[in-house]
Amino acid sequence: MAFIDYYKILEIDKTATEAEIKKAYRKMARKYHPDLNPNDKIAEQKFKELNEANEVLSNAENRKKYDQHGENWQHAEEINKQQSQQREYSNAGGRYDNSQFGGQDYSDFFESVFGSGGSGRQRGGQRPFKGQDFNAELQLDLKDVFEENKRTLTVNGKNIRLTIPAGVENGQIIKIQGHGAEGQNGGPKGDLYITFSINNDANFKRAKENLYSTIDLDIYTAVLGGDITIPTFDGKVKLKVAPGTQNGTQVKLKGKGFPVYKKEGQYGDLYVSYNIAIPTHLTEKQTELFTELSKI
Repeated sequence: MAFIDYYKILEIDKTATEAEIKKAYRKMARKYHPDLNPNDKIAEQKFKELNEANEVLSNAENRKKYDQHGENWQHAEEINKQQSQQREYSNAGGRYDNSQFGGQDYSDFFESVFGSGGSGRQRGGQRPFKGQDFNAELQLDLKDVFEENKRTLTVNGKNIRLTIPAGVENGQIIKIQGHGAEGQNGGPKGDLYITFSINNDANFKRAKENLYSTIDLDIYTAVLGGDITIPTFDGKVKLKVAPGTQNGTQVKLKGKGFPVYKKEGQYGDLYVSYNIAIPTHLTEKQTELFTELSKI
């Protein structure tokens, strides 16, 4: 397998910050996305390389291993262990006795464990390694996760159909087993980790399964009371306003919030705060009536 320079793939410097890596990946992923380049094999391959580069460099631990070991970064622990053992022998004034490795030179033994140049060829005594994990971000609107949702996600050139449970939260990560990179030497596939980025609706603020909204209430209804119709996430409802309602009063509508994640039929509550609107541009008659009220 030829060595791939992940920094070159993303067109960034080795000193790039996490934010710069993310920005570069998003920009280039949009450019080479299969949906925008149908039947373009070059764009498809480029998209795969971009995903692979992002999977490694966006993970601080993996990036450190890659910077140290290049194409063999997935075997960093084993490499460091063997190097540490070699240093211990050297510091003790000794040397490796290759008889303990069946007469092999140290380099031959090392190659039999890790393969030649990370090629992944099956060889006698070579250990299996789990494939690389993939990470992906899925952007949704709040309304998209109010009910169970089905989406197709393209990861490393492959389409994966997902069933997204209702109530998924912003920043939540789910794992899909076996949808990462191929394992090496007969090892299992890696996993796919999906991070949900959920844009909150402007009319509702979400806190886990509860929703919050602010409703403008005219001064007459606030003073005298009455019925109003307000929006909820699953339609409009009628709400009774008590006479003498004060600005900032909050009422709770039980069960009118967001679905509880993976608890079918359970919902949070909707908290409605009243913002009493003071009338402007009064007519002469309205001014006269307010003046009379003020004198009582």
